Amino acid sequence: MNPDKLYLAIYHDEEGKKSRISITNYLNLIAEKDKVEISKFIYNRLYSRYIKPFSFDDENFKSQFINGFSIMANSCLLIETLESFKQGFGDTNGKSEKMFVDFFNSEANFEVLKTHAKNFYKNIRCGILHQGETTGGWILVKRAEKLFESEKLKINPILFMEQLKVSLEGYKEKLQNEEWDSATWDNFRSKMRKIISNCE
Repeated sequence: MNPDKLYLAIYHDEEGKKSRISITNYLNLIAEKDKVEISKFIYNRLYSRYIKPFSFDDENFKSQFINGFSIMANSCLLIETLESFKQGFGDTNGKSEKMFVDFFNSEANFEVLKTHAKNFYKNIRCGILHQGETTGGWILVKRAEKLFESEKLKINPILFMEQLKVSLEGYKEKLQNEEWDSATWDNFRSKMRKIISNCE
C-alpha cells in the first residue's frame, strides 16, 4: 500500500486543527531527527485513542455517558501500549503481566499501586478484558476520593486516567529531552518499526 496514504495517527490538536501523520511523514521526521515533532505525534496518537474520548467537558456527557469500566478498559490498553514503547517491544505476547508490573514500578505517580501490580493485572486488566467485570473484590467508583484505596480495593477510574495522562506527558517530555541514540529513542524506534511492518 502507498505509505503516503497509510496514516499512523489522525487527530485534532488542542486548537482544533486536524492533523494526519502518514508513514511517509513519520519517516521524514526520523530522517530529520525531529524529536519534538515525533514526540508530539506519538503523544497525540495515544492521547486521541485512549484518553480524549473521555475528556469532553460537558456535564451531561460526564453524568450520562462516561463509564468507569470503559475508562479502565482504555486505560489498560494504554498502559500496555505505552510500556511497550518504553521497552521497545514489537508486541507483548506473553509479557502482558510484566508490562503492568514494570509500569507501576516505574511511574512515580502510581506509587500507590506498586505493590498491587500483579493483582491489578489479574483482577482489573484481565477481569475487564476477558469477563467484562472486575474480579477478586476490586471495585471501580467514579466518586471515590482517592485514586486507589488499598483496604477496599477501590479505584477511581477518572483519577486513574488523569494520572495516565501525566505519564503520557512524561513520556513525551522524555523523548524531547533524551539524546537521539539513547535507549529511550532506540526502544521507541524499534516499536515503531513493528507498527509500520504491521501495516504492510
